[in-house]
Amino acid sequence: MPPHSITVTAGELAERFGLVLQGDASRRVQGVGTLAAAGPTQLAFLANSKYRGQLAQSGAGVVVVRATDAEGLSRDLLIAGDPYVAFARIAALFEPPVPVDAGIHPTAFVHPEAEVDADASVGPHASIGPRSRVAAGATVGPGCVVGEDCEIGAGSTLVARVTLVRRVRLGARVLVHPGAVLGADGFGLALDRQGDEPHWIKVPQLGGVRVGDDCEIGANTTIDRGAIEDTVLEHDVRLDNQIQVAHNVRIGAHTAMAGCVAVAGSTTIGRYCMIGGAAGIAGHLEICDRVMVTAMSLVTHSIREPGEYSSGTPLMDSRSWRRNAVRFKQLDALARRLRLPTKGNE
Repeated sequence: MPPHSITVTAGELAERFGLVLQGDASRRVQGVGTLAAAGPTQLAFLANSKYRGQLAQSGAGVVVVRATDAEGLSRDLLIAGDPYVAFARIAALFEPPVPVDAGIHPTAFVHPEAEVDADASVGPHASIGPRSRVAAGATVGPGCVVGEDCEIGAGSTLVARVTLVRRVRLGARVLVHPGAVLGADGFGLALDRQGDEPHWIKVPQLGGVRVGDDCEIGANTTIDRGAIEDTVLEHDVRLDNQIQVAHNVRIGAHTAMAGCVAVAGSTTIGRYCMIGGAAGIAGHLEICDRVMVTAMSLVTHSIREPGEYSSGTPLMDSRSWRRNAVRFKQLDALARRLRLPTKGNE
């Protein structure tokens, strides 16, 4: 077992996490696994009742289930209102945070005008720019670059090779994964049409990025700083890998986005929204609270009512898709031919 492995009993888990135990309180748990692959010293969960049939064949020592799924079962169970949430909390016991020593590595560079708390950690080859501050318990991992006028809140972690370009403020307990870039220039351009050859003029990006407490930002995700006002992530926003958040976007608290989502500039997204992978959201829109956008959808207009929204063409064999693609071009003409007479043109 790894050095940080622990052993707990089913009874201890029930008491610690407020769960109802059905079975042997002394059952030992040393890790977690899937319902199909877990062994007798591991804990698994059943969140979807349609997989209840797998319980009989599962080798898991303990399973977290809802009360309705526990009926008639004689095995060791922990009963929870939401098994997946309970499983997530229990699983964290078996992957404790890696301890980090406070201090500044000899190969790191800290600008004389920067402030690094004595209880913070700055790793090898990291760089902290002028007027930036690193709070107590924060970690700036290997190869990270923190530019000027940035703030890293208490207990926040830049894992490795993270770049905070300019005017980025992270709240407490923010987790930023490798390769993420926050505070780069927003894509602001003005086309100067005067003269013989029109050309682009770069619009200065004078704002910053503000990230609330308990947010998580995935690997290689980019969040541009605002043109005038800040780009904002409210607290407990969760972003997956390879997401693009453009300048002056505002994302409400507790919203989650899956990988490869792209959000164009000056769009506001509400609280408790879920945006599926590779969805695209056009600029200058408003999305209200509690909206779910399914994967690969393209949002081109504001959404003002909570609910689930989708767009796109379902997968089909190529021959059928090509035939339908030809018909897409004919839809407007067909609609005009079928249009019913209206007053004035009867």
